[in-house]
Amino acid sequence: MFGIGMPELIVILVVALIVLGPKRLPEVARSLGKAMAEFRRQSSDIMEEFQAQARLEEDLERRRAVQAAQPRTAAPSDAPPATQPAQATASDTPSSAPPVRPPSAQT
Repeated sequence: MFGIGMPELIVILVVALIVLGPKRLPEVARSLGKAMAEFRRQSSDIMEEFQAQARLEEDLERRRAVQAAQPRTAAPSDAPPATQPAQATASDTPSSAPPVRPPSAQT
C-alpha cells in the first residue's frame, strides 16, 4: 500500500481509537470509506473520458492517413458526360414484314 505494514497499521488504529473514541470512530471510518469510494469512482470516470478522447483522436488520425493514401481524382466538370449513340439492332427496328419462319416450322 504506502509502505505501511501490519504493525504500523495497528498503531494508527490504536491512536485513532484513543483520539476519536469508540463511538465516533465507526462514523469517521464510514465517512472515510464513502469518500474513498467516491474518489475512486470519479478518478475512474476521468480515466474513461481520457481513454475515449484518445480513441477518437486515433480514429481521426487513421481516417486522415487513409484519405491521404487514396489517389485524388479530378473534380467533376459542369459539362454532362459524353454519351455514345446506341447502336440499333435488328430487334429494335420496327418492320412491316412478317417474321420469317424457318423452313422446318412452316407446315
